[in-house]
Amino acid sequence: MEKLAVGLMSGTSLDGIDAALVKISGYGTDTKVQLLHFATVPIPTDTEREILQIMELKSSNVALICSLNFKLGALFAKAVKTVCMQAGIPFEKLNFIASHGQTIFHLPNQLENYMKSTLQIGEPAIIAYETGVTVVSNFRTMDMAAGGEGAPLVPYTDYLLYRSEEKGRALQNVGGIGNVTVLPKGGSLEDIIAFDTGPGNMIIDALCKHFKGISYDHDGEWAAKGRIHQDIAESWLQLAFFEEVPPKSTGRELFGAHYTEKLIETYSYLSANDLIATATYFTALSIANAYERFIFPKTQIDELIIGGGGSHNKTLLTMLRKLLPDLTILTQEDIGFSSDAKEAIAFAILANETLNGQPSNAPEATGASKRVILGSITYPTIRN
Repeated sequence: MEKLAVGLMSGTSLDGIDAALVKISGYGTDTKVQLLHFATVPIPTDTEREILQIMELKSSNVALICSLNFKLGALFAKAVKTVCMQAGIPFEKLNFIASHGQTIFHLPNQLENYMKSTLQIGEPAIIAYETGVTVVSNFRTMDMAAGGEGAPLVPYTDYLLYRSEEKGRALQNVGGIGNVTVLPKGGSLEDIIAFDTGPGNMIIDALCKHFKGISYDHDGEWAAKGRIHQDIAESWLQLAFFEEVPPKSTGRELFGAHYTEKLIETYSYLSANDLIATATYFTALSIANAYERFIFPKTQIDELIIGGGGSHNKTLLTMLRKLLPDLTILTQEDIGFSSDAKEAIAFAILANETLNGQPSNAPEATGASKRVILGSITYPTIRN
């Protein structure tokens, strides 16, 4: 039976709430999904500022976290109504909503007295009440309960949608953070390799905001005007994260505001364009480094498919093609998919698996001890 659903994603880049309206049928390897409409609903500037505030230990406070949980729930409900309105489909016709939520903090490993844990906010009860639609949320916690890192979760949906009997594929998402799913030719779910490669757009966006007063580097135009300081970018790879063997995940905890502030202070002698160019090269270099160390020795890759906001950065794509000359590098659009909608669609698929009682993590990617059913289900009140 075909179902109508909306997948919601608000990532670490805070560039808006992505809402994908999809038609979905089946589950597991029989899943079929069609994107009907996609919209990005902006996050108000004051709300973005509050989110960034609670993500930093030195400025966070529990009252603001509590308040934002409900405020974001209302914004997510608005995003659902917006994408449905634009598509000309009443939101009351939805069968379910998948909400990833906004990650506030992610601790993939025990840190001193802090237990490994993760927190996404955006109260699902608010979404369910405002729309009258069942909501699936809180996708990461069950994987962590099973000993995993709670990330990455998209590899399962990548396997369902992109597996091939003819070629090995790597799907590289470049959002705030970069992450890759490797699908060996003719492989099973157990054969996939997936992990976070390092920063995606996070550092680039922060530098653009600081120096240019803009939210991101459109088409990579500022990076193209700068000079790459290759030795500096290579020195940034000395972080312990890049030495860790997958499965591994990272986030704003490592590459957030404090990291960018330190770069700006340390390299104050560089021009703004040079620092943006070098940060862009750092993202490309961290991706290439991850492939050389952890992917190529294990399996053959024929195609690299780039998704996420970074796929629109022409300068970044040029750098990747130079660093990985033996790969055919494509974008999601080149193969008939949407780079911007990819993750929102993925969580709609994960929610569909949850509602069908199916496990949808990939232990090979997250480190979990077993496959588990992801997500919590919030039912709405009875519709009038």
